[in-house]
Amino acid sequence: MTCTIDGNGLNRILAVLQKQGYETIGPRVESGAIVYGEVRTAEDFPAGWTDTQSPGSYRLTERDGAGFFGYVVGPMSWKSFLFPAELRLLSVRRHDGKLEVTDHAKADPKRKRAFIGVRPCELAAMAIQDTVFLSGPYRDPYYEAERRALFLVAVNCTHPAGTCFCTSMNTGPAAKAGYDICLTELLEGDRHVFVAESGSERGIEVLKLVPSNGATEAEIGAARSKIEQAGHAITRTLQTEGLPQYLKSGLEHPRWENVAHRCLNCGNCTQVCPTCFCSTVEDVTDLAGTEAHRTRKWDSCFTLEFSYIHGGSVRSSAKSRYRQWLLHKLGNWVDQFGTMGCVGCGRCITWCPVGIDITEEADALRQQQSVSLTPSGE
Repeated sequence: MTCTIDGNGLNRILAVLQKQGYETIGPRVESGAIVYGEVRTAEDFPAGWTDTQSPGSYRLTERDGAGFFGYVVGPMSWKSFLFPAELRLLSVRRHDGKLEVTDHAKADPKRKRAFIGVRPCELAAMAIQDTVFLSGPYRDPYYEAERRALFLVAVNCTHPAGTCFCTSMNTGPAAKAGYDICLTELLEGDRHVFVAESGSERGIEVLKLVPSNGATEAEIGAARSKIEQAGHAITRTLQTEGLPQYLKSGLEHPRWENVAHRCLNCGNCTQVCPTCFCSTVEDVTDLAGTEAHRTRKWDSCFTLEFSYIHGGSVRSSAKSRYRQWLLHKLGNWVDQFGTMGCVGCGRCITWCPVGIDITEEADALRQQQSVSLTPSGE
């Protein structure tokens, strides 16, 4: 089902979803950035704002026009809701000589969430995390419950940032799958409309309750043109063909030392990344010894403690920790999950305090290894 709704139709979509029991979560302006939180009406969206991004730099600026989605992505990804930064797993309480155990690891079965404004690269990131948390013999029950109850309203990207490279990863700027409804925002003079496309039966049922008109060929063509223009505007690239091989063949490449001198090991890149899933588990008891809690928290391969085993940390240098991150993201992830762990959102570039660019580092490693792996005489 493809139709056209006017600018006020976004309010109607929110109202329909809220009536169906969904908590609606979308983009908001807070603390000088676009973040995700509860949105009740379209007035909560960042209309009139856009973002300017470059390595190590993020700024919100006001812009002309009434569009709701004239920004790209901020420091917060949707994994904050599906794979929260801190999750209480288990509580044990001693009471009347008995131990009372409470399992917190399962999501509230009554809670339903609708994400509004999910970008194509973020849909791809969710698909990657689905593979991590839902495939194989060990499934994450919290993630599974949250994912099953999720309604996704995607938005095709028409304003890429300077750090985007989704075209290289085949994850954007157009959404291909994984959504219930996908919107393309069109601003033409005083006319503000969305071309809406359903991606599921649930999406069709919601769109039927929203005042709309059948999308004309001209409107569909205008939406397609906006997306194509966004694709052409993306100039940052990452050459992925053969990249895992090149990275694995260059473990002692001098570039690792070069980037280690710049890297602060702050872990910002792993915190903002929509696919990173490393975590640690902490057990804490109270002083009286009557209560104990087990909590899962985000962790990062950039911390010294992350690789700690008896006798010390396996990766004690900044060089080894950065190498671990890049090799896993663009190389070993393919062996584990059949896909790279990067969707080209550019967050790791934008939010790196010293502006380290993953595409630049991968290209530098590839160029040197291309020379060493080329047979003599060719």
